[in-house]
Amino acid sequence: MNPWVLRIARRVADSVVLLLAVGTIVFFLEHAVPGDPAVAILGGAAAHPTPEAVAAVTAQYGFDRPLLAQYGSFLLGLVRLDFGESYTLKQSVVSVIGGQLGSTLALTATALGLAWLLSITSTLLTAGRRGLLGRIGSVVETIAAGLPQFWLGLVLLLVFAVRLGWFPVIGTGLPGLVLPALTLAIPLAGFLGQVTRDEFEDAQDQPFALSARARGLSEAAVRARHLLRHAALPGITLSGWGLGSLISGAVVVEVVFARQGVGQVLVTAVNAQDLPLVIGITFVVALVYVVANVLTDVAYVAVDPRLRTTIGAPA
Repeated sequence: MNPWVLRIARRVADSVVLLLAVGTIVFFLEHAVPGDPAVAILGGAAAHPTPEAVAAVTAQYGFDRPLLAQYGSFLLGLVRLDFGESYTLKQSVVSVIGGQLGSTLALTATALGLAWLLSITSTLLTAGRRGLLGRIGSVVETIAAGLPQFWLGLVLLLVFAVRLGWFPVIGTGLPGLVLPALTLAIPLAGFLGQVTRDEFEDAQDQPFALSARARGLSEAAVRARHLLRHAALPGITLSGWGLGSLISGAVVVEVVFARQGVGQVLVTAVNAQDLPLVIGITFVVALVYVVANVLTDVAYVAVDPRLRTTIGAPA
């Protein structure tokens, strides 16, 4: 069998194990949190639920069952992608997540696209350039990579929404997506730009680049058609991690910009000790992350077809 296909199969198997591990960790961590979930379901301690009501809810949801029995039921539901019913929203966890996941995925996909656009632009304009231009590009990428998303979101909101009025403070559609996506994209673009720049500069004197120049290609064509394609490989590898980072960052960004999405729901679920909803969202985020990493392997080979026969081959 093709070694690349075997690699993908191994990644899929590893992903299944990882998803089970993530679900298990979240399950036991949530049960270790102080507080009675039955009381949380009844509105919390401030609602002053009666002991009879607490006992009824405990029996209804099976909180009085042994922990391992609850875990077994949880694993069966996990295999069926059935996370049960949200304690607070009284809806299927799958339907709750399904109603919010589209907004979060649109935000993260837009941010990933913007991050690549910014990093490619920076690489083409400044990578391998002698003098001030090259140094400026490197410094800007380093600063961008270190920007905290919460602070960056507030700055963009104050400058471009409040002061200049170019974008809505709270909005839907494309105008309301720009600032949240840039908040996630700029730090990731810094990381992508750094790894792409290093590979780009290392490739400038490689035989394939020298051969392209010898055939009469202009320097701009060599940079865009040959060097950039070679330099994109480590960036593609980083994109799998980057997408997971973007989804995690979306929790912060959705709070800053008051956007609907999985992040807002997760914050509410954690505060309300809504165990099924917390587990469901965590599992879906992990699922998106592992799928992104599998697709990263596919994209890696699409950029460099030589890897179809070399990946997994003995050294």
